[in-house]
Amino acid sequence: MDRLWHSAWQYVADVVPPEELPMLAAHALVDGRDSPALRELAGLSRRSVATDIRELYVQALHELGIPLPDEETAGRCLLVSLAFGLTKGELSPQGVADRLSMTVAARTREETRFLSVAADYSEWIGPDELPAWEDELRTAARSLSTSTDFGPDLGVPGRRRD
Repeated sequence: MDRLWHSAWQYVADVVPPEELPMLAAHALVDGRDSPALRELAGLSRRSVATDIRELYVQALHELGIPLPDEETAGRCLLVSLAFGLTKGELSPQGVADRLSMTVAARTREETRFLSVAADYSEWIGPDELPAWEDELRTAARSLSTSTDFGPDLGVPGRRRD
């Protein structure tokens, strides 16, 4: 999978801010992707109007034949990418909780378990409760990572946008 495919689910899951899309387009051009909208997007400033950036991004994906996934698929990609990030040591348990969107829907038993455990995190969780929560989240992440149809190459998303 390439960075534009990754960005498509991240865009729908609302974890990639519009100001990052022009640089993403520039990198995609360097990677050998090309379309009129992609070139125009790559030429925009991070400070360009967010609506203009979004429109060009969606148009570029369309021109390149990269479909935007539906919200459920994007949310499932987010869950799986967080699980893989935790199992690979790229994310901490708190990092998973910080990147989790509460609008994510789970389809499988493993996705539901991972989402449920991750959602239990709170900044007020006691120091005596934290290790047990972290262990439970790691166990749920391993279970999801080994059972999913999505591959480990989804990439780790940035922090959730508020």
